[in-house]
Amino acid sequence: MKIAVIQGPNLNMLGVREQHIYGPMTLDQIHEQMKGSAEQNGIELEFFQSNLEGEIVDKIQECLGEVDGIVINPAAYSHTSIAIRDALSAVAMPTVEVHISNIYKREEFRKNSITAAACTGVVSGFGPFGYHMGLMAVTQILSEIQAGQQMAQEQGKQEEKPAE
Repeated sequence: MKIAVIQGPNLNMLGVREQHIYGPMTLDQIHEQMKGSAEQNGIELEFFQSNLEGEIVDKIQECLGEVDGIVINPAAYSHTSIAIRDALSAVAMPTVEVHISNIYKREEFRKNSITAAACTGVVSGFGPFGYHMGLMAVTQILSEIQAGQQMAQEQGKQEEKPAE
């Protein structure tokens, strides 16, 4: 199982910017924690961060056929980017949006996530642990999809057997 972790603008500044909101952990530290959890569960992670909307759109599109799911923090683009929302809708794969801060306790403009509507679910307000929660959620969704596909295959095989 392979999952892409896509990070939006200014997340490369974690550990430096507004520690009272985002905490002291750097993006590299968050990714290292995620790697540890993923390795324990046999999951391969691919990390990507960009401050540029078009690069994030390109990365989402590149995920099609390459990864099984996405954990994404579009950051400020959550509230403004129809292009990222459309890219997530186009690839139509299990995707969890993560926000370090609770966007619903912040400024009014942050309370609406345009991109969330194209995601399977949203984790918001749990700090860096939210990435672990998002990873667990995508993994669970993918496991359920795989189990459903296996069950459908088994039912198909039973229906093909001639009656005795």
